[in-house]
Amino acid sequence: MAELEGIRTGRHCVFAMHVHLVFVTKFRHKVFGDRHLSRMEQIMRDVCTDFESELVEFNGENNHVHLLVNYPPKIAVARLVNSLKGVSSRRLRQEFPDLARHYYRANKLWSGSYFAGSVGGAPLSVVKQYIEQQNRSR
Repeated sequence: MAELEGIRTGRHCVFAMHVHLVFVTKFRHKVFGDRHLSRMEQIMRDVCTDFESELVEFNGENNHVHLLVNYPPKIAVARLVNSLKGVSSRRLRQEFPDLARHYYRANKLWSGSYFAGSVGGAPLSVVKQYIEQQNRSR
């Protein structure tokens, strides 16, 4: 079988799963500079590797970040998010004490909420049409 771009294989499955994640800082404080974002990208890349996932793309601004993650079906997105936010918050606050002044009340870097959207593959309308056109054997 020809190698298809972005298709991964597991022991009993073939998959191409991507999720777009957005994390917002607690109270929407504008705290990140380039040095914070550069270090955060490496931390999040390491966490993804621990989850047998790949951080495909990363970028952010002073109060939020966007991630595109390729992950296997055995990983729950909520667990991945929990680790990404927890590890990055802990390490960034240790390595950059200047971040702590924004969070003297909460001692948390990230808001409790996040955005997760599935991405990739054909649009839903195309998949729906493909399924509708399947022949049922009677």
